[in-house]
Amino acid sequence: MTGASTSKEGISIIVPIYNEAKKLPDFIDCLFSALAKPDHQIIFVDGGSQDNSCKIIENTPRCNLIHAKKGRAKQMNAGAKHAKHSLLYFLHVDCIPPHGFDELLYHQIKKGKKAGCFQLKFDHSHFLLDMAAYATKFNSRFCRSGDQSLFVDKVLFKALNGFNEDYPICEDVELIDRLYKAYGFTVLPQKIVTSARRFKENGVLRLHFHHGMIHIMRYLGTPPESLYRYYSRFVK
Repeated sequence: MTGASTSKEGISIIVPIYNEAKKLPDFIDCLFSALAKPDHQIIFVDGGSQDNSCKIIENTPRCNLIHAKKGRAKQMNAGAKHAKHSLLYFLHVDCIPPHGFDELLYHQIKKGKKAGCFQLKFDHSHFLLDMAAYATKFNSRFCRSGDQSLFVDKVLFKALNGFNEDYPICEDVELIDRLYKAYGFTVLPQKIVTSARRFKENGVLRLHFHHGMIHIMRYLGTPPESLYRYYSRFVK
């Protein structure tokens, strides 16, 4: 599918996928249920899936499928290029936004806000996860993650040159850092629910430690490729 270069008022929802066939049916149902209005552009950007992910999207009304090189930064930038609406909303497949999230985002835009996210809630209770989720209520760049999703005005996104494709991980917080510095950032009180699957697989304490190390390394100026080597070594 070819995209449009115009920027009509509305929301372009951009979801990067790679071998997500098991998650997609439930995610799509939850996404449609969470929308207050149906007239949004929903773009799934596939990074070379080898399962039935693409077929699921192609067979689902109201969903648009495009293809890009693998990597969330590359995929989300590709989605943004195909976006026809003035507001971009980047969302992961293992995250479910709050009911009526589109109306919530419209309200922020009317107030003049141009970038922000929701607070976080995990789908599994653990005191460390609960603490991490609680920290997302604070409007600090040190409390941000891609699982909180991201809304950003398309003009502002383009002015910042989108996601930095040199980052195979941390691409979302790297962009959020630039948004904080260039414009400011809004943290909405409503919560997006994200999967704790990776924490269960790696161990909650262990994964928290490695996530913390990666963020510290990034803030100290560690190159993106070194961050990815660390991640590949210690995280399943």
